[in-house]
Amino acid sequence: MKKFRFKSVVQLANMKLSVKNAAIVLASSTLVSALLGLFRDRLLNSYYLGTYPTGIDAYTAAFTIPDFMFFILTSGALSVSFIPVFNQRLGAGNKKSAWELSSSLINLLALISLVVSVLIMIFADPLIRYIVSPGLDESGMILAINMTRVIALNPFLFSIATVLTSIQQAVGRFVFYAFAPAIYNIGIIIGITCFTGGINLFGVEIFEGGIMGVAIGVILGAVMQLIVALIGLFGLGFDYDFKIYWRNQGFRSILKLLPARSMDQGIDYVNSIVNTNLSSRMGAGAVRSFNQASALHHMPVNLIGVAISTAFFPKLTEELNDGDRTEFYKTFRKALRTIIWIALPVAAIAFFARGYVVSFISNIGNNDSNGTIASVLGTLVIAIFARSVFHIASRGFYACQDTKTPFIVSIVAIGATILMSIGFYLAGWGVDGLGLAQSLGAVLEIVVLLGILQKRSNGKILNKEFGGVFLRMLFATFIASCVAFSMTKFIPLMATDNSLVITIPKFCIIASVSVLSYLIASFFLNIDEVQPILNYVKKILFKNAK
Repeated sequence: MKKFRFKSVVQLANMKLSVKNAAIVLASSTLVSALLGLFRDRLLNSYYLGTYPTGIDAYTAAFTIPDFMFFILTSGALSVSFIPVFNQRLGAGNKKSAWELSSSLINLLALISLVVSVLIMIFADPLIRYIVSPGLDESGMILAINMTRVIALNPFLFSIATVLTSIQQAVGRFVFYAFAPAIYNIGIIIGITCFTGGINLFGVEIFEGGIMGVAIGVILGAVMQLIVALIGLFGLGFDYDFKIYWRNQGFRSILKLLPARSMDQGIDYVNSIVNTNLSSRMGAGAVRSFNQASALHHMPVNLIGVAISTAFFPKLTEELNDGDRTEFYKTFRKALRTIIWIALPVAAIAFFARGYVVSFISNIGNNDSNGTIASVLGTLVIAIFARSVFHIASRGFYACQDTKTPFIVSIVAIGATILMSIGFYLAGWGVDGLGLAQSLGAVLEIVVLLGILQKRSNGKILNKEFGGVFLRMLFATFIASCVAFSMTKFIPLMATDNSLVITIPKFCIIASVSVLSYLIASFFLNIDEVQPILNYVKKILFKNAK
């Protein structure tokens, strides 16, 4: 009976979802993952940021090379290259080719990433010492090297899981794909709470504990994420074969598309390596402070830009496969307007309430550390908007199986960002300069991408109606910003506010009043995006009325 119930739950979760429901699931899972990430960081910061800043800097630096290699090998490179080709095979009824394609990708990426993981373990010392974080002291350097060797398994585990979840995403299954990152965070939380005190097996100490226990939790989370990805294949009929079908035309097509997107991801992450390198030279705790501000600004980006654009992407590819450019433009514009309408007020609230946001991940009472994180977050609010828009802008190209154009644009934008980062560092602007460079580079990237899309569509994507709506959205955001600023003065953040019981209610009041003002302004400015929310509210309030 229990087995039947479990099977039923999995079958229900694996149902194909509409774009609307997929966006809801993705946004909800991203929110859950973000909340778990906040809790994870709060634990880490309370344990180490105030008492052992060198250790937390080393832990942060240890992710740099494994994450870099994963981004190059797999990450977004696979999903945007794999899904259009995979959908073409399924749409033509050629399941055999689709499964051969999937098996080939799993096997190839598993072999390559395993070799990469081993190489990272071997060359961790020079990579950390001379490239990633040369500014760490010797104790921090050794700790970062050792943790890098543990976390080096991530590219291998992540690559397999990403292929499996990409298959699910391609066929409209989003539940297990969406919640896999949350499971990863749970593994790290287990490492913080259970492994930092050491690991004993049958009374024998096999691990003495410390911050290295967190690195072990990272690997545990990656394994748990892979298991969730495997469960998501249930009932799909996936015919796996331990073989690489080099003659499969779909596989060959992906191999042609993959390099440009992989290099795009790699170039983008070079920026992170530069930031880690520069911040390691700014004193103990600087690496972690910049990393935390960057992570905070990525949360709304993932919640808005990634979730919405991921949900729309399969529909965009289907419309192009049908040869209907008019519907493609309409769907793209709808996704872009939705992202902009949500991202603008979120960025504004994040700016004025940044002190409250930082208090969610740090309760150490260290005003200097919290102030630094909040200051950097303030410089990254423009990037919240720009990077949210980037995800749908780039997918406009990927749906057309054009990965080269975003790659070239990224090279230019990232190159400009790195130059600005170095220039601001030499000018003595500290970690704030690094954040400002990120925002300016992100704006440059979306301006160029949207400009190219506009030219290719002969002005049909960003029409006059879109321009007028965008200006009205900006005005509504200005009103919400004034409200948010006033609310932060009315409900100030005190130096003693280190408890979530105090800071969360304050933030919720500020955010709620600001969002309400934005919705009201959107209604009076005739912004269509507000109508579904108003209709939903009316349905709740008057559901019992005849």
